[in-house]
Amino acid sequence: MNSGQRNQGLPPTYSPAEVAEALDCSEWWVKEQARRRRIPFIRSGSGYRFTRAHVEEIFNIFEERPDQVNAPEVKVISARRRTVVAFDVPTAQLKARRPRRARNAA
Repeated sequence: MNSGQRNQGLPPTYSPAEVAEALDCSEWWVKEQARRRRIPFIRSGSGYRFTRAHVEEIFNIFEERPDQVNAPEVKVISARRRTVVAFDVPTAQLKARRPRRARNAA
């Protein structure tokens, strides 16, 4: 392949700066999200590269939908049983321990 030609069989990749511009955020944020494995990326050498599919998936990951205003409420009943404890039962009084330094010095 000549150095002036790009391989037409491979999809184009975008730099973190180009992705940051598309997302209207900082380049640092894009790199940090990739470093923490929160967004898809390709590691090229020591840098991050993104394909069009990656950028579309990033848009989907951070997309927020409005709450459904007229959605019926669904009440979830817990299957766990709770034990009822009477309040007149005496409780154990807790006592603080001496600090470790004071215990080891004695």
